[in-house]
Formats: sequence, C-alpha cells, structure tokens
Amino acid sequence: MFYSPWYFLLLLVVPLIAWRLFAPRRRSAVRFSSLKIAQQMKPTLRQRLTWLPGALTLAAIIVLIIAIARPREGREQTIAESEGIAIEMVVDRSGSMQAMDFQIAGEHVDRLTAIKKVAGDFVTGDDSKNLDGRFSDLVGLITFAGYADGETPPTLDHAFLVSQLNNARIVTHRSEDGTAIGDAISLAVEKLNALDARQKQKVQSKVIILLTDGENNAGELDPIQAAELAATLGIKIYTIGVGTKGEAPVPVTDAFGRQHVQWMPVNIDEETLTKVAEITHGKYFRATDTDSLAKIYGEIDLLEKTKVEAKHFVDYRELAVQSYVGAVSFPPLLMIAFILLAARFIFQQTWLRELTN
Repeated sequence: MFYSPWYFLLLLVVPLIAWRLFAPRRRSAVRFSSLKIAQQMKPTLRQRLTWLPGALTLAAIIVLIIAIARPREGREQTIAESEGIAIEMVVDRSGSMQAMDFQIAGEHVDRLTAIKKVAGDFVTGDDSKNLDGRFSDLVGLITFAGYADGETPPTLDHAFLVSQLNNARIVTHRSEDGTAIGDAISLAVEKLNALDARQKQKVQSKVIILLTDGENNAGELDPIQAAELAATLGIKIYTIGVGTKGEAPVPVTDAFGRQHVQWMPVNIDEETLTKVAEITHGKYFRATDTDSLAKIYGEIDLLEKTKVEAKHFVDYRELAVQSYVGAVSFPPLLMIAFILLAARFIFQQTWLRELTN
C-alpha cells in the first residue's frame, strides 16, 4: 500500500522527460562525397549502448516518484491484555469418594473419576459442555483427605496441572482417611495470597473451587474460620457438594478378597458448605451426577470470566528507506535510485562519454 498515492501523478511528466532524453539532436555536419563505406561498417557495442545513460536516468526518476508515494508494508499485530484470575481447585480424595454414583459414557465410575473428567474439561475447555477453558488464568490444585496436599501451585502450565489431577488417588489407608475441609481451604488461601509477591502484576481476582462429599472431621482449622480468612483477603469460594443423597453404592472387599457393591449411607454438610460460600460472596452447588457437575462448572465458568482486552496495531515498513524482505528481497527504493544515478554518471563520464567540440 502507498501512504501518498497522489504523487503518482508525477509519472505523467515521465514521457516528456523521455522525449527530452532520447529525441534526436541536431548536430553540426561536415560535407562528404559519399557515406556508403561508413554505412557498411558495423556499430560497436559502445555505439549500441549510447541510450543506456538516458534509460538509467529515466529509471531513477520513476523509482524516486514511487519512493515519494511512500510504499509501505503493513504487518498487523494483536496484543491481548487479560485481567488475571487465579483459581485454586480443592478436590476431596477421602475414602467416601469411592462411591459409584456417577457415570461417564454410560459406565458407572467413582466420584473422583467424574471430578477428574469434568474439572479437566473446565481447565482445558470442552465445546460439548460449553466450557471455553481457562487459558489465560493461573490454576492450582490441592487434594485433601485427612490432611491437605498442595499438588500444583497456581500455574499457566495447564497440561501439567491436568496430569497431576489425573494422578490423584483415593486414600486407601485408614490413617490417611478423613475430610479436612478447613485445612484444605486454609492451604488454598495461603497459595493464592502468596501470588502477589511472585507475580509482576497483581492478580485481580482469586477464586477457590472446593469439591467434597462429606463433612469436616479432620484437620486443625474449622471451615468457617478458614472462610473468614479467605473473605478478609478478598478470596471467593465456590463450594460443590458431590454425590447422591441418603445412600450411595460403594465397592467393598469381603474376607475372601471378593469385591462387590454395597449401599452405604452418605452425609454432606451442606449447611457448612453453604455458609463458607456465603461468607466469601461465592455460591454453593449440589452435584448428584456427572451432568449436573458439568453444568455447575459451566456456571462457574460464566461467573468468573477473564476480562480480555485486545489491542490491534499495524507495524509499517517504509520501503523508501527500509529494505523489503520476502520471497524476493530488495534494498530501499532511495538506494536503488542512487545506484541508478551513480551508474549513469560513471558510464557517461567514462566508457559512454561523448566527445564534443
């Protein structure tokens, strides 16, 4: 594209310049009896190229006119600035998560397996569930049973995060079992609060998504106290109660090593989970199957949208003074014009010099 294409009107004077350069000139003559012998002589290479200085001058003028019109190569670029959101996913892996009351593709799975699938889709995106993914957000992972473990700090490496989530296992030893909801929330608050010291830009929004199927019966900190701490630091908590109400099918192993499913009573402390969410201006959800769990994550995805501002700008390369680099590269137009004029001067003053009286 050209910034000042009107300068191309100057090309209208090029034919006049060409006529002035190449029109035959009247020269003084000497009378001679016959030119027959001279006409039979073949012209030399120098005589054949007498037009070259004029052609170089004309080419230089055309290139200069193009340069004045300012040809530019524009490269559009986009910079996306996002208002950062940090999300800490807190996932229960206590023994009660073995309950087989969820389904994936028609097959019964335990609660933790269902959470892995839906939570992974929440982070990476799934069009079938209307989940866009959290590509611009820092996401961390904490798992808990009798005590809380920080599996992954808030990170943009979502592939590693999902890998760690998929490696989470339901506890099998009684000494590790329990549901330390308060400790898990406290650890998540600690991880999110530490971000401001590590990040160059302050994180604008911090969120905890807590998934559990039980009630707080382990750990040192009460869930309400942990929620109050989160509220003080401006951290919002979404709580999700996972599992059916009343009874749930749980796989058990008998004395002979045979495994079968047994219906066992389940209890979720919905009152505490609701209060935890309300204290931090979050929301409590109840997921009784995989579809409802996916819808909950979809709702959280809409509630916690990352604000992205895209700035578009065009970086122009001025070809009159800058080189063009592409399939065919060439130097700046002004340099080309200078080379043409220099070549014309050299030829006219040396090899193609005209001798005059």
